[in-house]
Amino acid sequence: MSHEQKLTRPLATYSHLRRSGDLLFLAGQGCRDPETNVWAGVSFDANGQLIGVDFEAQVRGVFKNIEAVLQSEGYSRKHVVDVQVFLTDMEKQFPTVNRIWDEYFGGLNPPPTRTTIGVRELPGLNQVEMKVIASTKTSIT
Repeated sequence: MSHEQKLTRPLATYSHLRRSGDLLFLAGQGCRDPETNVWAGVSFDANGQLIGVDFEAQVRGVFKNIEAVLQSEGYSRKHVVDVQVFLTDMEKQFPTVNRIWDEYFGGLNPPPTRTTIGVRELPGLNQVEMKVIASTKTSIT
């Protein structure tokens, strides 16, 4: 990995990515900013209590982190072939993910495959996490 300083610090002992042949496997990416280590879209009161989460900011933070990991290995979104999306509130969050997904992957033909999974909770203050598989072969069919 050539630009590790631009990647979030793992919350446990794992790698951001692993290569296997033509495939690049990314660990689940959350929305923490790699420079500040603060979760995107969260706001706190004067006592440090969580008072709100901007879910759209979290989704955009996840895509920003995915892009950073991909770029650290010379990849881009056009190399992404499969994404697993984990949401803490499927009913409320699914439409936002779909809209931002279309912005991020719009124009790719075909777009990556995707599986969206509802979960009870995610690490830290994440309400969304995405796990990505990319390939050096961009003409996957």
